[in-house]
Amino acid sequence: LLFMSWSPNDTDSSVSTKTVTFTKQIDVFGVHIYATDNVADEKMLHAANLMAEYLDNDEDGIPDNQLVVDALVSENTMLIMAKDEDELRSMDWSTFPPGAKQGLWDNETRPGGAQRGVFDAALEEIIHPITDVGYAKAYPEVFGTGPGTVVAEIMDKARGGHFEKVPEKYPDNAWYTYYDETCLYDCQITEYVYWALTSILGAQDFPGRLENIQEEWRFNTKEKVQNGDPEIYALLTDPQYKFPTVLPDGVYKAKTFTIEKYQSK
Repeated sequence: LLFMSWSPNDTDSSVSTKTVTFTKQIDVFGVHIYATDNVADEKMLHAANLMAEYLDNDEDGIPDNQLVVDALVSENTMLIMAKDEDELRSMDWSTFPPGAKQGLWDNETRPGGAQRGVFDAALEEIIHPITDVGYAKAYPEVFGTGPGTVVAEIMDKARGGHFEKVPEKYPDNAWYTYYDETCLYDCQITEYVYWALTSILGAQDFPGRLENIQEEWRFNTKEKVQNGDPEIYALLTDPQYKFPTVLPDGVYKAKTFTIEKYQSK
């Protein structure tokens, strides 16, 4: 699931019959998480803890990079949680505020998944808006998702060249080869930063994971990124940007989150 920046606009005749709505919410440093009844409370709380740990990695109660949080809040960034994609399509969006939206499904949120040999997609979907909105807006010349930014130039090397559209075949020397034709250049940057950062943090390093992802991304550990793609490693570990250095575990020590009743804006 990719980052979504839209205001859903239903024009079909069935809009009046759409009854699925958000019922609960959590606030994390001004970024809202909204969920339906079909999302388990424990999974919603897990998402809130992961987001807090990504933004406040030393867990002292203060965001590590306030510029990034300010950017997220200014764009009204929100994580929207539903049972699955079908449920999201059944939503009544009439009372929902505009803003930068990222989807996360209950059935892909897997706390402690790596210990069972499965990936917790919450680790991916929550980092997408943090980099794609937060860092890109706070440092547009560095992390902006258009051609010519620092991260774009580094990504072009990882893909074996500059490709505005997905090529029929990536060069043999590429190590980031995402073939989804719906993922345009900006999306390719978002995915690239996700792969590199979560690999540095250790999220992709568990038995069987490399076999599942190597058609798209080759460097699934910190050491592989450091040795194979030293430029992105240097950028994402540069202390001035205050990226997380420890993989979130879903236990945020600075605060215990509580679920509140959803209030439409």
